[in-house]
Amino acid sequence: MNASVNTKPRGRQFFNNPGPTNIPDRILRAMDRPVMDFMAPEFLEIQRACMAGVKRVLKTDQTLFAHASTGHGAWEAAVANLFSPGDTVLVVETGYFSLSWKEMAETLGIKVETVAADWRKGVDIAKVAERLSQDKAHEIKAILAVHNETATGLVLPLPEIRRALDDAKHPALLLSDTISSLGSMEYKMDAWGIDVTIGGSQKGLMLPTGMAITGVSAKAMEASRKSKLPKYYFSWELMEARKPQRFIGTVPVHFFFGLQESLKMLEEEGLDSVFARHARLAEATRAAVRAWGADGKGPTLYGQTPDRLSNSVTTVLMPEGVSSDGMRKAALERFNLSLGGGLGPLMGKVFRIGHMGDLNEPMLLGCLATTELAMKTAGVPFCPGGVDAAIQSLAG
Repeated sequence: MNASVNTKPRGRQFFNNPGPTNIPDRILRAMDRPVMDFMAPEFLEIQRACMAGVKRVLKTDQTLFAHASTGHGAWEAAVANLFSPGDTVLVVETGYFSLSWKEMAETLGIKVETVAADWRKGVDIAKVAERLSQDKAHEIKAILAVHNETATGLVLPLPEIRRALDDAKHPALLLSDTISSLGSMEYKMDAWGIDVTIGGSQKGLMLPTGMAITGVSAKAMEASRKSKLPKYYFSWELMEARKPQRFIGTVPVHFFFGLQESLKMLEEEGLDSVFARHARLAEATRAAVRAWGADGKGPTLYGQTPDRLSNSVTTVLMPEGVSSDGMRKAALERFNLSLGGGLGPLMGKVFRIGHMGDLNEPMLLGCLATTELAMKTAGVPFCPGGVDAAIQSLAG
């Protein structure tokens, strides 16, 4: 008998990355079926039902497109369809992903201004309002905003951005990335006056990565007819012309099989209950982190603005001089727990606990307990009692 030790972790992996997220067995089974002709009446009915369901989640009656891409593809589609070379847009800085969208827009030939922000506190909305009031000639064509910044674990109050636009009587479009808030937190595209909403399949919708969703207002559709940036695969005009599928090329039918089941699950639970569950699990996570850093020497919440803390992901700041890499390595390789790492300038300085999508109390408590185990194994200083704090939060 071979005496060597197999160090491969056993049991089911606890996946607490902030995206992609756990894919429920129900969705996997729904996708485990033969391919179907995407022109068949049966599939067209599935597609129509899915698009109607997504509109209910987004709370919109506007035009909806789906792309066989990640959310980055929908970012590019929004920029390419709305603007012309040299146009100016205003990016609200929220963290890594807001600056990535900025970089993409610049690469496509757009002039980008940024309202800078402290990543730990979030943007000062008054600065956005001030910049809009200064733009008397209305050179700013749009605001690009990330609703839930996955890197920092902070939410941007989109109704306040809309209020700033309205108070300034500014005609700029409002574009919102809701990739890590869709299906996890309240989102009201129409009521909040969002012109373009960008979502993705792999987070609150509990699907594999690879389908992006874009909601487009009538105002944005009108603006798209004047755009001079090149596009083909991502062209809304071409997609509109290819009814009823609205796809350039082959329709990803299996995503729609999964999306149909995802929407059933969300609506069986009820959206308000889904959002309440996410809020409950998020607060329990934050209670654990506060306990770990109670003596001022352990990990702490990265976000410092309590009313902007995300209900889909918690970003945890490591103690000064301690990298998160060793702890995350131990969590994954020894204990089969996957946690998110820091992005951009936060690499090694934070780790991220995703608590969105298909998740319940036992799954979260298992994650938090194993995080404590990984921290202890890796020599990270922390106060014990985080799991007890989470239990108290959940029991309350």
